[in-house]
Amino acid sequence: MSEALPRKHGYFSRDPAFYKAVFRILAMVALQNVINYSVNMADNVMLGSYSQDALSGCTCVNQFFFVIQSFASSLCSGYAVLGSQYWGKRDRDAICRLAGVAIKACFLFGTAVFLLALFFPAAIVSFFTHDEGIIAEGVAYLSIVRYTYLPFCLSLIFMEILRSVETVHVAFILSISSLFINVGLNWFLIFGRGGFPAMGAKGAAVATLIARGVEFCVLVLYLLFRDKKLRLFASDFLRSHAVYRKDYVRITLPILLTGVAWSIATPMQSAILGRVSSDAIAANSIATTFYQYLKVIALAMSAASSVVIGKLVGKGDFEGAKAGAHSLELMDLGIGITLALSLFLLRKPLLSLYTLTPETLKLADDLIKLMCLVMIFMSYEVPVMYGSMKGAGDTKFSSFMNIFFVWVFSLPMAFLSAFVWHWGIVAIVACIQSDQAIKCIPAFLRFHCSRDKWIHKLTRD
Repeated sequence: MSEALPRKHGYFSRDPAFYKAVFRILAMVALQNVINYSVNMADNVMLGSYSQDALSGCTCVNQFFFVIQSFASSLCSGYAVLGSQYWGKRDRDAICRLAGVAIKACFLFGTAVFLLALFFPAAIVSFFTHDEGIIAEGVAYLSIVRYTYLPFCLSLIFMEILRSVETVHVAFILSISSLFINVGLNWFLIFGRGGFPAMGAKGAAVATLIARGVEFCVLVLYLLFRDKKLRLFASDFLRSHAVYRKDYVRITLPILLTGVAWSIATPMQSAILGRVSSDAIAANSIATTFYQYLKVIALAMSAASSVVIGKLVGKGDFEGAKAGAHSLELMDLGIGITLALSLFLLRKPLLSLYTLTPETLKLADDLIKLMCLVMIFMSYEVPVMYGSMKGAGDTKFSSFMNIFFVWVFSLPMAFLSAFVWHWGIVAIVACIQSDQAIKCIPAFLRFHCSRDKWIHKLTRD
């Protein structure tokens, strides 16, 4: 992003360099995310063709992985808020010291979840379903995929460190590599082609393990030998830095509380569906896979917003940050409508890829229609609250809103609709996703009616 800034700002940003930076980061992160979800989609489709139990078992394990991913992403997000603001000041030493704190946090967490999956695999899978066939497939998958958890957590923070200084091409290249490695190995190992045994769920896990290992090794090599902006491994980033650790904990804690609350609530919601109907697990997996596939655009917008707004705030250009955030808000609405329409039009061709019971496919189609509406709301509130406002340093507000509406509204509604009112699956999922719509109201009010209380400069002088 160019250092030149316009002298005057209107309601929307007039700086061409701002839009150039947004679209460059948006394009790279979106492509990276699309490729990552293509890997997930390939697993989903291939296992769905192999066995419905294998699909459902891996879905249950991936709910546990979702908890891991949410927690690790929260640890990375706390770094990203500070890192992007320090990048606005071009303070390399502060960025490296913060990176060291975040890397240690991700290492400890990755080790902890690996040990949990090592000693309690059956308990993890059985939390989501009582079906013995599904549990057996899930445990088989988890027995291998648990070895990816530590390298995944470290890879995630390495990519966030690079993204905070606007180096986004590395993660994109890695995502392409993961796609070819994972999908290619899936073809051989799930179905037993090319002389390999048919391993089913275990085959998908082996492919994931190899892809994650390659990803981690390439990131380490890049940071060691190619990165010129930070030269992380040439710094003393692993030394204890009490001041930066305090800043990291202060910013990360509300984000982490949100991630924990959300990551626990989401598998609980899936567990509710699993206890209502075994078909609901597969149908919801398919619907949410397609939804997540397009949602990556909104998440990429959130990532781009956080970096560019954080950089402007770090430089002290508050007027530029406000004008840029207003421009991004309008773009968020357009993206949401476009994604919802795309999901609706693509649902039939995508569902034709699956070999499942007619009842499951019909339920998946109905759930996809519901997710089209959810997409519009999500595409507004996520980039506004967790992109622009978070990048500007407003982490406590978004954290409180997420915890409140998930735990006080959507989760109780999901439980009541399933076990007290005995509503249908579509209505239950509507209750599960209801917080996406409701959170748009406080996001809009905070953004427009708080007299810019969402802007906080967090860097030290």
